[in-house]
Amino acid sequence: MSLKSVTKYDTVIFHWLYDLTRHRDCRAIVWLSKTGDGYLYFFIGLLLMAFEPEHGEIFLYTALMAYGLELPIYVVLKKAFKRTRPCDFFNNFQAHVTPSDKFSLPSGHTAAAWLMATIIAFYYPSFAFVAYTWATLIGLSRILLGVHYPTDVIAGVLLGITIAQLSLTLLV
Repeated sequence: MSLKSVTKYDTVIFHWLYDLTRHRDCRAIVWLSKTGDGYLYFFIGLLLMAFEPEHGEIFLYTALMAYGLELPIYVVLKKAFKRTRPCDFFNNFQAHVTPSDKFSLPSGHTAAAWLMATIIAFYYPSFAFVAYTWATLIGLSRILLGVHYPTDVIAGVLLGITIAQLSLTLLV
């Protein structure tokens, strides 16, 4: 499959998903997306460190190291690809939210959510389904809100999982 056909399908899938939210109240999707802003991750880590003696402390350290690795890689990738966001590319198109930065590839919200879900699944396997479902919904929300293409989200998933696995390998 050529890059041109990937881009074509990426755009078609983006429009199909985004059109599901056109002219609708998106407050629930915006709220869901905001759970991926990062504050919740730190709060979860602190709670686990304070109240879960078996894995809480190492969970927090793993997450902090992972985010410390993920953030600069994410920034370098954004600046290297310089992919225009859908809301900045298509004429007469308005996203439901203002993007947090200029470029779209990879999705930082998705990368962070999948990073956290992977670490949660490692230390707390009984919560894996919930964590991965939540991370998937974070990625989907970014498309529905009009700020990312599906391939941005896929790249975010790969980045998040890769950095989480690297961090777990280094600390465990």
